[in-house]
Amino acid sequence: MIPFEALLTMGSAELHEVMIQGHPLDEAALADTQYLGVDLSLPPWMGKLLWKTFRKTFYRDPTTGAVRGWNVRMEQTGVGGARVPKRGRDGAPITFGHYVVRDGATLRWPSGYQCAHYLDYGVAGNARTDPARFACTPLVAVNEGSSALLLGWEIMRVGPRLMPLPLYWALQADGPLDGVVEPPRRPQV
Repeated sequence: MIPFEALLTMGSAELHEVMIQGHPLDEAALADTQYLGVDLSLPPWMGKLLWKTFRKTFYRDPTTGAVRGWNVRMEQTGVGGARVPKRGRDGAPITFGHYVVRDGATLRWPSGYQCAHYLDYGVAGNARTDPARFACTPLVAVNEGSSALLLGWEIMRVGPRLMPLPLYWALQADGPLDGVVEPPRRPQV
């Protein structure tokens, strides 16, 4: 059993091995939950410039039946700090990067990688200006039979190709979903 804290100390090679050994997601367990997200790959100076922590959500859309979600910008209070969403002028949480959980067997992944699930940002209704719309990120359960700890790997679509990046992030279960956010545009699924 790999604990959350162990992921925080791993390098890219170790994190990639966890991805390879990862387990399929339990979509039913993901539905209507939110997770604390922690970047595991950016250098500390870049983490300060961008962010270290974020929130990822998972929502079972009653219209499509698909599990979809979005990212939430968070106040940077540290991994163990308070979970406070950043808010826009209208008082609503700042969200971005909508995605749909998809079957990973439908894509040909780099270097023969295989996965059961990935987050598809290209069909989820992101604004045309949102660079996340080019991402398709494999996501695995770190420990078999548990949805409490997930690991993601950034892969970008460049035309018909999938380009892997040495960027990983961990998701730790953080309770039930506290609201539903609609994407900027109509999803394609």
